[in-house]
Amino acid sequence: MKAAITAVAHWVPPTVYDNHWFEQRIETTDEWIRTRTGIRERRFLGEGGVTDILLPAAQKTLERRGIGPEDVDVIIVATVTGDRIFPSSAAILQRKLGAKNAWGFDLGGACSGFLYALSTGASLIESGAARRVLVCGGDKMSAILNFDDRATCVLFGDGGGCVLLEPGEDDGFGVLDSVLKMDGNGEPFLHQKAGGSLQPPTVETVQNRLHYVYQEGQTVFKSAVKGMADVSYEIMQRNSLTADDVAWLIPHQANLRIIDATAERMGLSKDKVMINIDRYGNTTAGTIPICLSELYEQGRIGRGDNLVLASFGAGYTWGAILVKWSLERTT
Repeated sequence: MKAAITAVAHWVPPTVYDNHWFEQRIETTDEWIRTRTGIRERRFLGEGGVTDILLPAAQKTLERRGIGPEDVDVIIVATVTGDRIFPSSAAILQRKLGAKNAWGFDLGGACSGFLYALSTGASLIESGAARRVLVCGGDKMSAILNFDDRATCVLFGDGGGCVLLEPGEDDGFGVLDSVLKMDGNGEPFLHQKAGGSLQPPTVETVQNRLHYVYQEGQTVFKSAVKGMADVSYEIMQRNSLTADDVAWLIPHQANLRIIDATAERMGLSKDKVMINIDRYGNTTAGTIPICLSELYEQGRIGRGDNLVLASFGAGYTWGAILVKWSLERTT
């Protein structure tokens, strides 16, 4: 019995910040950002936490499935920007959603968090431990950005999405396979220096701006190009898929050049690659569910389509998941 995605939805904040907004604040240009990342604009939330991003996405997901919050068994929230250190954002979302019968937890896989959560949720379905798992991925990256650091602040945005997992009616559909990786040697190159138990918040950590994203861009870029491309190719090989068999590559939206390298390794033409980094930037755990939701809403995926979801993020974490889409195409 495979776990199938039976509903999907996303939400992004309404306020748009284009590259020209950054031109007025730091030493950068629209052309520099676009040519190096592919980003033209992104959304920032302002007031509220990540659960305020995920709540409308979760509500819409359940509405599309035609069930109520009380029908959800488990809530998994993939995020690195939880509302609080504790309780979990899953618990906060459960309360806001009214999912009184659900248990759940947060999962911190950074940009690969949604894939980790999707694989975990699928395992709960396959084992019989749960029948309906709400898998959420989202981040309020604006909360941990140093807007004076031109190397990082232009890259990220806020947003998120959710999928509902249920037992599939046909084993040929749903979450078919996953290849998930991690290498803790990547920690020095992409992390948040302070705020955890290793370096708790103090006046000095705040004054020294240690509570923001720190990234050594070129090092991360080189690892991401190889990691995401390799694992995407591996999942095709494991399942005897050719480029003709893959309907869509749905990649993490961190950098357009990384996405292009992954598609090239898989032998896919650009018309089979979902890209929305130009409009949202890197929403970390939110990128893949947002992509899935937009493809579904636009009627660009249909029952039987093979989808390869791929990511690379801090940790390092990376992976790929093969999904055979079980929902009918929207019109």
